[in-house]
Amino acid sequence: MYQLLTDSTVDLPYQMLKDNNVHFVSMNVTIDNQESSDDLGHHFDLANFYRQIGNGVMPTTAQINIGQFIEFFKPYVQAHTPILYLGFSSGLSGTFNNARQAKDMLMQDFPEAEIYLVDSLAACCGEGLMLLDAVDKRDAGMPIDQLANWLTENRLYYQQWFTVDDLKYLYHGGRVSRTSATVGSLLQIKPVMDVDPLGHLRPVQKVRSRRRSLTTLVTNTITNLRNQDNPRIIIATSDADDAAQAIREKLLAKLPKAEILLSNIGPTISSHTGLGCVAVFSFGKTKRE
Repeated sequence: MYQLLTDSTVDLPYQMLKDNNVHFVSMNVTIDNQESSDDLGHHFDLANFYRQIGNGVMPTTAQINIGQFIEFFKPYVQAHTPILYLGFSSGLSGTFNNARQAKDMLMQDFPEAEIYLVDSLAACCGEGLMLLDAVDKRDAGMPIDQLANWLTENRLYYQQWFTVDDLKYLYHGGRVSRTSATVGSLLQIKPVMDVDPLGHLRPVQKVRSRRRSLTTLVTNTITNLRNQDNPRIIIATSDADDAAQAIREKLLAKLPKAEILLSNIGPTISSHTGLGCVAVFSFGKTKRE
């Protein structure tokens, strides 16, 4: 048997990963000069973190370094347990490259180790949805090498649509220009964004109201849905529960048999989106282009 591994940007509940025997490594978040581990809500107080953001505090995040990955991988390698790590998009962080370097260093000392790394080219519950599919395939008996190949071959089918309520956090994180953030805020423009084939965030549409932006997320999700009977869809938000419920109701009206999961956007991702971000994740019938 092999071990599935991931990192905390999957933004799934801690208990869900524990119940499915998936182990994760944590990103670190600093707010008011205090560093904390993003542990998927196990100890981290996400509600308080949201309150701090609401009060105008700008958090910073740090990628997982090579040493952390060596420490994370090494116990499985020493136990001769094959591992498959599904990681945060290399287009958004240097974390995955650090995982590669950690693997290379471990392979020098443990040349027989089986270490599979898959760059999700996804963020938040886009990575999380891939992980849940990986769990299903592992539990159905798919060998580790086949699972790594399946995830790599299918990763661009995962659709990731999101909108934000305030552009200043995307500007602060270098995702939009100062001009775009200023003009967008003045005109109440709500950008609809996705993740491109290289794993970068990109604006796709500009919508003039919050209501229209949420409707666009629903429309875009349904338009390219692979399984129209009982698809698995994840809605994630940073302190926007009403918006998440509104999207869920709209999706269920069109897809009454859909399995729709609601999740929080954790501190790593919400540090760059701010409050009010809403995202919808699904498995599409065409690849992202």
